[in-house]
Amino acid sequence: MKILVSGSTGLVGSALVSALQSGGHEVLPLVRSSSSGTQSRTGLVAWDPTAGQLSAANLEGIDAAVHLAGENIAARRWTPAQKTKIRESRVAGTQLLAETLAKLKTPPKTLVCASAIGFYGDRSDQRLNEDSPPGTGFLADTCREWEAAAKPAAGRGIRVVHLRTGIVLASHGGALAKMLTPFRLGIAGIIGSGRQYMSWISLDDLVAVISYALSNETLRGPVNAVAPNSVTNHEFTKTLGRVLRRPTLFPMPAFAARLAFGEMADGLLLASARVEPKRLLDSGFRFRFPELEAALEHAVQ
Repeated sequence: MKILVSGSTGLVGSALVSALQSGGHEVLPLVRSSSSGTQSRTGLVAWDPTAGQLSAANLEGIDAAVHLAGENIAARRWTPAQKTKIRESRVAGTQLLAETLAKLKTPPKTLVCASAIGFYGDRSDQRLNEDSPPGTGFLADTCREWEAAAKPAAGRGIRVVHLRTGIVLASHGGALAKMLTPFRLGIAGIIGSGRQYMSWISLDDLVAVISYALSNETLRGPVNAVAPNSVTNHEFTKTLGRVLRRPTLFPMPAFAARLAFGEMADGLLLASARVEPKRLLDSGFRFRFPELEAALEHAVQ
């Protein structure tokens, strides 16, 4: 297939592009550009989601699109300006792409669009699947609007898959990469009570899920892209310490997390989401790393 990919240079996007090309697909990166020079470069499509600029003519002939672009939610403290940037990078960008795809003479069959388990909010130990209602708070509101922004594509008959992704395990980027230094120095520990659930997925499995969603026509709408065995923060901490052969004796109380990270602490570090990949499992998808310890060992090797 000829597949358009936004966010192609990010942690997930770069791994996905490599896998798709190895599988014989043609990848067309959708890249942000502030100059007209990018537009003329072979094999790239430029867009400016902030300005609402994306040429439909450059997208004719694609078979599918994977939309991964968005502001890093953990890049800095959630000031009002940063929260607006996070929301707009997802909602406005998705709406622009969906509307442009819907206008094509021959639209692609499939749009796989990133979302997040933040959709469910802080839900204690409640088991959550794709039929669970949305939660409350900044991330839940953002995810709900993010998914709704793809409606123009679905209205045109494009099969839209919203991948609600959990914590992606990779040593060279994302949340795990930020954890490794304090863990390796032996100065890490549980965060808050340690009872909050963390739903995760290995980078290899996430790339496989995206490829699977592109080809499996039974998948449509929300799909939880998480491994089948979520764990508490206490379990995650002890498992990572065991894999790295380091002690985990320095807890971070909830108040300290809030002092250090502000509102982000409640949204990302202290919130609990026990998410299950019901639709993936029901469709027959098989995870390479369903258990945390093996996934961490593979990630940090």
